[in-house]
Amino acid sequence: MAAGASPNVKTLPLVAPAVIVLLLWMIVPLGMTLWFSFQRYNLLNPFLTGFAGLENYRFLIEDPALYRAMWNTLVLVGSVLIITVVFGTLLAVLYDQPFWGNGICRVLVIAPFFVMPTVSALVWKNMLLHPVNGISAFLSRSVGMSPIDWFSSLPMTSIIMIVSWQWVPFAFLIIFTALQSLDEEQKEAARIDGAGPLAMFFYVIVPHLRRAISVVIMIETIFFLTIFAEIFVTTSGGPGLATTNLAYFIYTKALLEFDVGYASAGGVIAIILANIVAIFLVRTVARTLEV
Repeated sequence: MAAGASPNVKTLPLVAPAVIVLLLWMIVPLGMTLWFSFQRYNLLNPFLTGFAGLENYRFLIEDPALYRAMWNTLVLVGSVLIITVVFGTLLAVLYDQPFWGNGICRVLVIAPFFVMPTVSALVWKNMLLHPVNGISAFLSRSVGMSPIDWFSSLPMTSIIMIVSWQWVPFAFLIIFTALQSLDEEQKEAARIDGAGPLAMFFYVIVPHLRRAISVVIMIETIFFLTIFAEIFVTTSGGPGLATTNLAYFIYTKALLEFDVGYASAGGVIAIILANIVAIFLVRTVARTLEV
């Protein structure tokens, strides 16, 4: 290699293997999904094969369950985002204050984030929200009320509670870290000017946390679009389609109805929607960071 070669040329042989593996990691599954979405491929009828054209997409668009799954996905993502951002911000402000046992409390707050989604769902299903043996049932009976069968009467609310419990710590970590960079002199100047706790929060703290909150929304939205374990363990998408989101809808078509072609078409739709959301969020966060 020539002595005057640019650093990019020198590092290319070192970077190329990682880039190639990353491209294959993404392109191969995407290519196979696209291929199967145009094929007749049902595991229950292996003799029915061949090119299907846009038939899978036509059936998908005409399926009312798709639109119910899309609506459930929007409700789930939007609700959990609001809860995690609001409680994450409030907890960050609370734990920014000095008090005895602050360090231990911080560890307890972030602990739910390290619990696996399947384990978290099982704990909520069998220990907290169980209509007979759960803590919520015990508290209801203690005050003379009838226990609520959460997963039958309030299924989407139950899923939102489980996912929010697990992701509030993530929002807390990001927002609390950003809050640590707020200059104490700025807060002291606001106090001298007569700002009370509410004015301090809305006019000093919240504007300072705008970038951190934007990052939290972007990252969480990408993950919330693929929520699956909590639904699979607790409600299995039901009752009916009450908690079926896009991820679980694709799962039912592929692994319960064994229609790989139809499920692949649903996967392509999900990829398109996820990329639209991701592009919008990235641009929004980029504008926020430029301010």
